[in-house]
Amino acid sequence: MRVFENLNVDFMGKRKLFYYVSSTLILLSLIGIFVRGMQYGIDFKGGSEIGIQFTKSIEIADVRNQVEKIGLGNVEVKTFGGSTGVLIRTDAQEIPSKEIPKVYERINTIISNTYPGIERTIVDSSNNSVTFNFPDSSIAEVMNNKLYQAGFQTAKVSEESSNKGVVVRIGIADWIKENLTSHYTDNPFTVLKEEKVGPKIGEELKTDALLAVFLSLVVILIYLGFRFKFAFAIGAVAALFHDVFITLGIFAVLYGVIPGLNLEISVSIVAAFLTLTGYSINDTVIVFDRVREDVKIHKSLPLEVNMNRAINKTMSRTIITGFTTLVVVIVLMLIGGEVLRGFAFALFIGIIIGTYSSIFVASAFVLEYDNRTKGKIEF
Repeated sequence: MRVFENLNVDFMGKRKLFYYVSSTLILLSLIGIFVRGMQYGIDFKGGSEIGIQFTKSIEIADVRNQVEKIGLGNVEVKTFGGSTGVLIRTDAQEIPSKEIPKVYERINTIISNTYPGIERTIVDSSNNSVTFNFPDSSIAEVMNNKLYQAGFQTAKVSEESSNKGVVVRIGIADWIKENLTSHYTDNPFTVLKEEKVGPKIGEELKTDALLAVFLSLVVILIYLGFRFKFAFAIGAVAALFHDVFITLGIFAVLYGVIPGLNLEISVSIVAAFLTLTGYSINDTVIVFDRVREDVKIHKSLPLEVNMNRAINKTMSRTIITGFTTLVVVIVLMLIGGEVLRGFAFALFIGIIIGTYSSIFVASAFVLEYDNRTKGKIEF
């Protein structure tokens, strides 16, 4: 870019200004995280996720309204894979006990409407299933099909011709399907997936995610320590911590503020943070590489001068890379659907903060380290 062709800005001379900017952002992030807290998705706190595919386009607001009536507590409903897909997330892993009588009532209504006055016996029941025994196998076969058509997952107790029992599953997906089936009679749908995450597994995933981020920072520290100098490695990791922490703070502050934007911390958001660390360190390495070249060529010049020269020379590349990546991320936010919007938003904020830190934070940290240790960095 010609606008940056002959750039000659004393970035390092203005580093105290950037210290104030970064300190303010970190302080606000710290307040946001401690005051509002981080909101975790079902990946980390446990819950259920159900994917539904309708035959025709659906109004997501109408589906959300219907699902909220079911009584599953905290429920999130958003588009999934286009205008016909719906993703439902809830903290519940099974139907709440208070809803079980409603489920039984609905099942009995279907049975009574099919065979008025028919005798049936419940031989086994739990919060996940109920098993009925009917007078003969033909009735059991009919009821198995009728309950399945109504939205329940059913199965015969055995495949023997004399079988009189039918098992009716009453999981969350079945209860949602049964309720939506009666409302969307002209728009059939299928349940594509049902996933459950227990609290224990959620805690393990949270630990693994934190470990993944920590190990990535350690590996980056070791690699840059060998490729450059230890001071450069510390500066790069400090910039990465700066980027991740501020982005987390923005997630905490904006959670529930922007309609249609889910800022819960999930596995996909952790993937976005790991992507962010890779992107940010790439920008920082480009600057550091140019610093190393300039230090080798202009050994008599102070490190501050060589750093300014390196940042000015790489500014064009840094801005172009950041801008073109942001264009893709913005498109992903706008048309990628609600499922990818949080992931794209994390990248959007992270790329902006990462570009800023690779220019103003990482090099300034190395320079401060050099000044305080009164050493001379040589390559």
